[in-house]
Order: sequence, then C-alpha cells, then structure tokens
Amino acid sequence: MSSPQKLRIGFILAKSFTLSAFSLFADTLRLASDELDHSGRVTADWAVLSSNRNLIASSCGVSVAPTAGFVDPTGFHYIVVVGGLLREEDPVDHPTLEYLRRAAVAKVPLIGVCTGSFILAEAGLMRFHQTCVSWLHVRDFRERFPDHPVRSDCIFNLGRTRGSCVGGISVADMAAALVRRHISAQAERNALEVLQMDSARPPAHIQPRRPLIENYSNNHVKIALMTMEENLDRDLTIGDLTAMLGLSRRQLERVFVQTTGMTPARAWKKIRMERAKGIVSKTKATMVEIALEVGLKNASHFTRTFKKVHGQTPSQVRDRAETFRIAGGVAR
Repeated sequence: MSSPQKLRIGFILAKSFTLSAFSLFADTLRLASDELDHSGRVTADWAVLSSNRNLIASSCGVSVAPTAGFVDPTGFHYIVVVGGLLREEDPVDHPTLEYLRRAAVAKVPLIGVCTGSFILAEAGLMRFHQTCVSWLHVRDFRERFPDHPVRSDCIFNLGRTRGSCVGGISVADMAAALVRRHISAQAERNALEVLQMDSARPPAHIQPRRPLIENYSNNHVKIALMTMEENLDRDLTIGDLTAMLGLSRRQLERVFVQTTGMTPARAWKKIRMERAKGIVSKTKATMVEIALEVGLKNASHFTRTFKKVHGQTPSQVRDRAETFRIAGGVAR
C-alpha cells in the first residue's frame, strides 16, 4: 500500500470494546473529512482491521464488522487499538499482536484508546512511552506493568510513535488534535460544531474526577490529591510530589493550606483513612492487610491513626456496617 495522502486511520477493536470510544473517533474523522455533514471521505479515511471477518462484539452488545484484513500498516498514519472490558483474558488474538509489532517495526504510530493501552503494553510496545489511562484503571495498569511509566491525571497523550487516551468523550479531543495536525483547523472546527463541542480540550486537561476528600479548583492541588490516592500503597513522599509538580516543598504547602486548609501531609493521611474506611466497611480484610493497602507499616499504627481521623476504631466501624447489612440496610 502506498504512502497515505490523506489522514488514514486503521482501527483494531478488542473483544468487548467500548463502542462510544470507537464511534467518537470515527465520527470525528467523518465530520472533519467533508463539509456540511456530507460524510464523504475527502480528507480522511479509515478501516476496521481484523485477522478474520467475524463480527466484533462491543461491551454493550452491538457488533461491528471488519472492513479489511491486515494490510500493509505503512498505509496508515496511525493504528488505533480500542480496548474495553479488562476482564477479557485474550482481548485480541495472536495474529493481531504480531501485526501491531510489525507496525511498530515499520514505525507506524500506535494509539491505545480506553484499555487499548493495556493491549499495546501486553505486546511489549509501551515500555518506554508514558501511558495515559483512566483513574479507574491506573492501579490495574501498575500491577500488570510495574516498570511502565503511567499517569492518570491528563485525558490523552500523543507522542511521536505512541499515543494513549483514557476513553469517554476525550476520544473526540484526541481525534480532533489529529485532524488539526494532519488536515486543518477548519476541518477540526467542522467536526466539533456538528458534535456540539465548543472546543477540543488539550492533552493536559485534568480527567474529570472528584477526589476522595474534596474537589478543588487549583490544578496543583487536584493533581497532588489524585496522585496521593493512586499511590497509597507505594513509597511516594511529599518530595516526590513537589518534584512531579515543579514546586518547592514550601510552595506546595502554601498552596495546600490556602486551598484546602490542610498541609499535604494531613491531606494524605485523610485520604488514606477514607480509603481504609471503605475497605473496613465493605470487606473482611484483616487490619494488617488494610494497613499495608493504605501505606502503613503495622496494624497498631493503622488503628491509632484511623481512630484519630474517624473517632472510632476500625473494628467499631466494621461492626456497625455489619449490623446495618443484617438489618437489611435500614438504619436503626
């Protein structure tokens, strides 16, 4: 296949893929490729690639038919892997993994959308690239790929050879960025207007998510709180946070106190204990297990800290939750 003249995207859909992620990406291309919603493939084209012609079922049950086999990957500007449910043990088959590796060798940029980044990582194709995943999946990603750089604050990341996107409506933001890069700003505006989007959000836009303790407007505080939540069981320090944010320790403490009324250390303790309270109430995990889960070294330290924050011991909170369940969820 010859070098593409217009923006060409090859889609690979995993088993139980997220339909909205695929459709938003494809529709952004469709609307950008022609004026006035005529749907002509004038400046962009796309194909659904597969090792066979079987229908591919999405997580909502709607199936999509492949439109091409594994043609020469250099015929595409990008190959986009759309993931879905993490519980699928083999979301794509072996020929698909080999095709992705062949595309990587040919220096075709690869993009993981939703949990498509997990598939690329499983294929050994994300080790040296910072992967952007949803805050819902960041712990799963770290557990599966502990040596891979990952972040869950931004909505997408577009490097020279790899890209990743958290999914949801941020897929349209990423697709719009590609349209702007390869077609024109006018084509991007055409697509966004029909999609009823005022503008595309930049890659560094913070993922919409309410932290465990509060939702604050200051971006440094929001990123710090999210990072704290995602690293409760890791040896992350306040110094690590300041380095990540590009602030001094004094600057971080000042912005925290001004925004939240707490120091970073106190906020971290509160987040740990909020997480611990959820585990205590909903599981039968031992106090030692819970202590380790929230980054504390032993059960006695955990119990003292828990009582200081919540006014009750973990055992008292668990007994009350159990009584509530036995009573059928009716408070007495």
